[in-house]
Amino acid sequence: MNNGMDVNVFYQTLDDLFANNELAQVEPYLTASLSQAKEDEDWQAYIAICNEMIGFYRSISQHEKAYQASEDVLLLMEELQLEDTEHFATVLLNSATAYRAGGRYRDAYEQYMRAAGIYAGLIPPEDYRFAGLYNNMSMLLEAMNENEQAAGLAEQALAIIKKQPDARMEEATTLTNLALIDFKLSKTAEAERLLREAVAIFEEAGEQTDAHYSGALAGLAEAAFRREDYACALTYYDRACEEVRKHFGENASYAILSENCAAVCERTGDEARRQEYLSRAKRVREALGAQ
Repeated sequence: MNNGMDVNVFYQTLDDLFANNELAQVEPYLTASLSQAKEDEDWQAYIAICNEMIGFYRSISQHEKAYQASEDVLLLMEELQLEDTEHFATVLLNSATAYRAGGRYRDAYEQYMRAAGIYAGLIPPEDYRFAGLYNNMSMLLEAMNENEQAAGLAEQALAIIKKQPDARMEEATTLTNLALIDFKLSKTAEAERLLREAVAIFEEAGEQTDAHYSGALAGLAEAAFRREDYACALTYYDRACEEVRKHFGENASYAILSENCAAVCERTGDEARRQEYLSRAKRVREALGAQ
């Protein structure tokens, strides 16, 4: 392997682009870095960059590009005989999550199970990486309407995370995931309790909010909507929209939240604002479809 790029510099530059909300610069930077790693035959860097690409394309709803990056990096790692390593399992998790986000649930499930098999041979069952796996599998099962199983996995994840030092953001994210499942199980009061606990943790970070904060806000909006407190619901949905836009730009989640805002306005009879939200959602969806 030739001497190639400094991967730490790559990560720092990428982090700076996100921190400064320079989202338009992220894809060109990733693409240029990947080309450089390939030219240098720096496969360690190539794998790292591909892994970041999977997550980035998933976050901006560019699903086909995420799948392509997934297939590319997993094939390379198999060629390099890395398929029984922890790093391979990590890439599988990232890839599976991209498939889940794009609605390819069977592919996602197969990759999560493959990652679970690798982890089982390498790390103890109370390791925090199992919490990440359980959380992701829980979200997949929820999407498949296997809600009881989804709740069980989220509870397993939470039990592991609560034993970890410095894992407050992960705890908040897991509380949010469990709450959203509780909504589906008609446990509305318990869901709202979990969400308020999650939001309190997220807000400990001040302005440096976690990307998953938007999910907790949207959950509180759902709880308010269910109890017919429409002003509160709209406030939380608006805040969730802003968090998504800040972290990911105007992606598919932003469009869905905008449509939720419109649904609230329909209940309050505010037709003008309803049309504004629907127009925004339509504009975002058309832009995503044109990419």
